[in-house]
Amino acid sequence: MELTFWLLDVTYGVVGNAPELRLFGITNDDKRVLVLDRSFRPYFYVLPSGDVNNVFTNVKRKLEGKVLNVEIVKRRLFSNEVDAIKVIATIPEKVRELRELAAEVPGVEDVLEADIRFSQRYLLDMGIKPSNWVVVDQCEETKGNYQVDLVCLAKTRPRMIEEHKLPSFKILAFDIEVYNPRGMPNPDRDPVIIISTMTKEDGVKMFVVNDDKNDAKIIREFLDYFKRYDPDVVVGYNNNGFDWPYLVNRSSRIGVRLALSRMSNPPEPSVYGHWSIIGRANVDLYNFIEEVGEIKVKSLDRAAEFFGIMKRDERVLIPGHRIHEYWDDKSKRDQLLKYARDDVVSTYGLAEKLLPFAIQLSSISGLPLDQVGAASVGARVEWMIFYEAVKRGELAPNREERPYETYKGAVVLEPRPGLHEDIAVIDFSSMYPSIMMKYNVSPDTLVLGDCDDCHVAPEVNYKFRKSPEGLYPGLLRMLVESRRKVRELMKKYPENSPEWTLLNERQRALKVMANAMYGYCGWLGARWYRREVAEAVTAWGRNLLKTVIEKAKSLSLPIIYGDTDSLFVRNISDKVDALINYINNELGFDVKVDKVYRRVLFTEAKKRYVGLTIDGEIDIVGFEAARGDWAEIAKDVQESVAEIVLTTGDVSKAVSYVKSIIDKVKAYQFDIDDVIIWKTLDKSLNEYKVLTPHVAAAKQLVEAGYKVGKGDMIGYVVVKGGGAKLAYKVKPYILVKDIREIDVDYYVEKQIVPAAMRILEVLGIKESQLMEGKAGKSILDYFS
Repeated sequence: MELTFWLLDVTYGVVGNAPELRLFGITNDDKRVLVLDRSFRPYFYVLPSGDVNNVFTNVKRKLEGKVLNVEIVKRRLFSNEVDAIKVIATIPEKVRELRELAAEVPGVEDVLEADIRFSQRYLLDMGIKPSNWVVVDQCEETKGNYQVDLVCLAKTRPRMIEEHKLPSFKILAFDIEVYNPRGMPNPDRDPVIIISTMTKEDGVKMFVVNDDKNDAKIIREFLDYFKRYDPDVVVGYNNNGFDWPYLVNRSSRIGVRLALSRMSNPPEPSVYGHWSIIGRANVDLYNFIEEVGEIKVKSLDRAAEFFGIMKRDERVLIPGHRIHEYWDDKSKRDQLLKYARDDVVSTYGLAEKLLPFAIQLSSISGLPLDQVGAASVGARVEWMIFYEAVKRGELAPNREERPYETYKGAVVLEPRPGLHEDIAVIDFSSMYPSIMMKYNVSPDTLVLGDCDDCHVAPEVNYKFRKSPEGLYPGLLRMLVESRRKVRELMKKYPENSPEWTLLNERQRALKVMANAMYGYCGWLGARWYRREVAEAVTAWGRNLLKTVIEKAKSLSLPIIYGDTDSLFVRNISDKVDALINYINNELGFDVKVDKVYRRVLFTEAKKRYVGLTIDGEIDIVGFEAARGDWAEIAKDVQESVAEIVLTTGDVSKAVSYVKSIIDKVKAYQFDIDDVIIWKTLDKSLNEYKVLTPHVAAAKQLVEAGYKVGKGDMIGYVVVKGGGAKLAYKVKPYILVKDIREIDVDYYVEKQIVPAAMRILEVLGIKESQLMEGKAGKSILDYFS
């Protein structure tokens, strides 16, 4: 029979002495299916340094009896044709041993592609990507002990088809609360007291222990419900970092087998730090929130508020270390249950916002849905490049350890300090991808010697062949063309219809992946890394911006500021139009007016300004408000000062506002959340040589019984007393018992006033005026 299904998950097993690929999916008619393919074998390439035939003979002799086949094949490496030796193994587990044996053979220069995961190798060679529709023309129904509606054995190679629709998913959000009287909970000791779930069909369900805290009972109840509901996608918030490892370890400790996968296995750790539930997609939404720069503190409550799911002041907030108190005190237990409910509702709401984009990232990159969030941006781009390389017969270089190196970056002009009115921002749409396509910049088009028909990068003089089209430009052109087609297709559907929304997420994902290509060029961990590529692209970028600046000067169009791929100019419509026409038509780059500011304020520093758009939005760039290492109160003050100055034109009003905040702080009229300073531990505690504030706070947490380590975000406040050094005046916010411990003078002098002065000092305001003086000028006195 022919079978069409949407590819959700892929894994493999070994049956007898042969690997079996397992493709889990969902059909058009809402059936859960498993397609088995036993026809594929693992392989890798051996690259000879000398005569290929001699090396081939020696490799074959060395591996005799251990492999299925050894053959000489033609491939390309950085566009140069090479003779490679393809070694086909019996099962994936043998590849590491075979690779090492092959590397020992005299005349072997390198062993390539031996580190590609077997299931991903299969997808690459078949040319199919997860989160897409796949057809198997001949599939024979068979038996199997799997939690699916249909199991069939593929008799033909699967093929991918283009279909802009999604199957009917079953999504389950879940969250756990753990009893933790000793600080950081331990699964060998501390029970799970609440498991919360939410689905579209059943709403919120809560599995709550009795007073005896017998969590084996609720874990079994959760397990039974999970199997009955049979979700395709499971979502959580930091579930890879906490919920799954805790639940799996706790279940093992109390003798409950957490058989949640469609093969009746427990969740298990997998690549990129994610936890795999075979046959389903386990998605940690925290991975995607980590990439949202506007959310400084990545907690679930703040992410939910940012996306308009639930306001923080409308939900129950309980510090994690006090969960046990709310359980032990029966008068507070309802609050704890409401807190758990709010968490799972927020998680489900985030899934509705983030999953459509995650699905498209998976579909484009080729990484399965449960891996694409946990993978780095570089890894996503690299798998996308892999697919293109396989089509071209291009071998993938091995990863290398490379020393850190810098190169000259983009043009950043000195801003004109002060206030400016009616400013247009000219945006170079995808400048770096456009440069890579225009000049065929790619690792495989780089010419290190003489070249008669090459593009030559300004300043650095690197040469790139004009033809054939390179790996990077070819892939970029495909992404750009795909995005153009998708946007055309969107016009056929009503805005915000399901079809329009799906296509909109796809065009956004295509844009994100195209723009990430340049970052991949300069990523030291990239397989296809060439420093010359990254340097050449930025050199062409600098040259382009300088050329445009000279043209603007010839048009007598004043330039206020310029940064990388945008120019801030006076909004003189005819001159702006003339400049845009010049860039589009004569230079061949796509630009447009991205936004127009009614007012914009520049300081003397680069990359630091605040602006009010004609739509009434406030942009704050490069100030404390856009950084995570200042207290929330400093961020709020700065945003409010910017808004007052830009919207009312009244500096006195801004000064009065700051003074009122100072008065409130000195009277302790604030919440502790307002004064927490957040900082991430970027290495292990014992690796720090200097005692910084967040390290000092982290050490206090350890002493109090909490487990902290690399990657954890530490929240601390500055308290009274201690020594002259700030590190001796900090305390983890969760250990503060009384808000009057807070050193309010520190927050006034080192947070509130400096944050406000970043904006107000450009307007001539002195620090003393915030503390006691008066401001008597109008904003109009400060216009440049």
